[in-house]
Amino acid sequence: MYDIMIQQMKTEVTRHGVRELQTPQEVQDVMDNSKGTVLVFVNSVCGCAGGIARPALGLALQHHTKPDVVATVFASTDREATAAAREYFTDQPPSSPSFVLLRHGKLVEMIHRSDIETRSPEQTAALLMSLFDRHCPTVATH
Repeated sequence: MYDIMIQQMKTEVTRHGVRELQTPQEVQDVMDNSKGTVLVFVNSVCGCAGGIARPALGLALQHHTKPDVVATVFASTDREATAAAREYFTDQPPSSPSFVLLRHGKLVEMIHRSDIETRSPEQTAALLMSLFDRHCPTVATH
């Protein structure tokens, strides 16, 4: 039953085109080989992940400006991948859920659990979209 719940929590994110990273090698491949901006969502089983962070990510990914790559690690089950991702989050305490924006593998900005748990999904999405607007390339509209 637990495995089914976890898979649903992961699918809630990956259905938006977010790349799931389950191993340290997958994390390294994305971090070291992606050009531009990478948003990493540290997913978890906590209530603020399900009630706020995952819905906020879905809303934010509808924004006209987005990171070049959006990836996720699941703190509760993919511990080695999560630890590998956190190595790139220099000088930041572990936080899940959280959103981390990197450019060329370097930390740009992080939205911690403490920033998420006091906001609604819409407010958290607004934080993400503001982050995208400040740091991500603008997508041309046709």
